Amino acid sequence: MAEWFPILIGLIALYVPTWVDLSRTIWAAEAQAHGPIILGVALWFLWKQGPVIHELAAQPAKTGWPLFVLGLLLYVIGRSQDILLFEVGSQIFVIISLLLILRGWAAARAAWFPLFFLLFMIPLPGTFVDALTLPMKMAVSYVAENVLYWVGYPISRTGVILQIGQYKLLVADACAGLQTLFTLEALGLLYLNVVRHDSLFRNVTLAILIIPISFIANVIRVMALTLITYHFGDAAGQGFLHGFAGLVLFITALLIIIGVDSLLQFAERRWKSATARGAA
Repeated sequence: MAEWFPILIGLIALYVPTWVDLSRTIWAAEAQAHGPIILGVALWFLWKQGPVIHELAAQPAKTGWPLFVLGLLLYVIGRSQDILLFEVGSQIFVIISLLLILRGWAAARAAWFPLFFLLFMIPLPGTFVDALTLPMKMAVSYVAENVLYWVGYPISRTGVILQIGQYKLLVADACAGLQTLFTLEALGLLYLNVVRHDSLFRNVTLAILIIPISFIANVIRVMALTLITYHFGDAAGQGFLHGFAGLVLFITALLIIIGVDSLLQFAERRWKSATARGAA
């Protein structure tokens, strides 16, 4: 394992300052608060795969060094010019390249999930996020308004502003934005990796359904905040309970994912049972 120590020290020297800067800036905001969680999970999976990677035969890949140079170039440009997309994204290229240089493609395949998971902590360009966030907020606002109106609440909507009773609520980016969707996508993929189904049908179907599940969870969060404000006042909606609604979002999404997974398991068993009876 001694061969990995200089590499570990080098990675720490490169990226700990980046992580510290992120913790003082965008990770302190609600929209990017998932960043350190994504990082911690990815590092844990890399550490878990460490013994497996170490035992692999050394079969260096020729693409390792070009990728390493590209990763360092992205880091230097991103760090010097304050381009977080390059600076944070470079860690994926650097880690992959080091695995290719030391062990080859087998090591990269062994570490594919934590490296892919790191994609979810890369800050996206603001223009891209804004362009996709507004339609998402409009859709979430529309569904939340119609559901609450259907159950009898005095609610109306103007764009992304909900008015219920005497209160007006702006559906913010953190409540229904692209970053929230990415966070829930990461949660769903983490669930898939942890449970590790043998069934291709369940894995593919659940991966596809993560997107609508994320949307439903966002709608539930907005509805929860709206109802809290309506019943307990604006101070409750914007105070502690507003932060608690973020926890509700992830718990809701996880419960829906588990529920959908159970339904898929039930449907698959029924289909296999029916197929077996037909064959008999």
